[in-house]
Amino acid sequence: MEKIRALFEQQVSMSDQDWYSFSSKLNKVNFSAKAEILKFGEVENYLSFIASGIIRYYIPEEEQELTFGFSFENEFASAYDSFLTRTPSTYVLEALDSVELWRISYDDLQKVYQESVVGNIIGRNAAEGLFLKKSKRELALLQESAEERYLKIFTERPELIRAIPLKYIASYIGITPQALSRIRKRIS
Repeated sequence: MEKIRALFEQQVSMSDQDWYSFSSKLNKVNFSAKAEILKFGEVENYLSFIASGIIRYYIPEEEQELTFGFSFENEFASAYDSFLTRTPSTYVLEALDSVELWRISYDDLQKVYQESVVGNIIGRNAAEGLFLKKSKRELALLQESAEERYLKIFTERPELIRAIPLKYIASYIGITPQALSRIRKRIS
């Protein structure tokens, strides 16, 4: 939990009282590899901080799943649209490996917002981070070729290449595994 406080204090200084008000509402949860953290059609009730592990976001399809995001250690994770709107999620959050989360419920986060200016800053920063990640991916899909998207991932997020099966990376950049294989062969 101290990793979380250290990360937050990079953004805003926190008194021990502010930290206690927030941290007392956090719950630690562990998921094994391939476990569904949030199932399709469930309402997201948590904003989570990943202490360890990788989470994959995907849309289940009959023929093949569509991976559209990943979250890593020291990042926030949530089906944030479902969390905000209190409506069922249209996608799944899956633990790719063993995942340890510290999470706060929707109701408890609302209490933190009411009780603390620091809580509002932390919540806003988490929301902004999730938005920027989503926006960056959307723009990449519109403006870059598949090869450019792969090379960008390779340089900006090397942990993706090492830790995630290539079929999920292919889906994430919007191509088939065979097309990814050709790109990898061409650039090696």
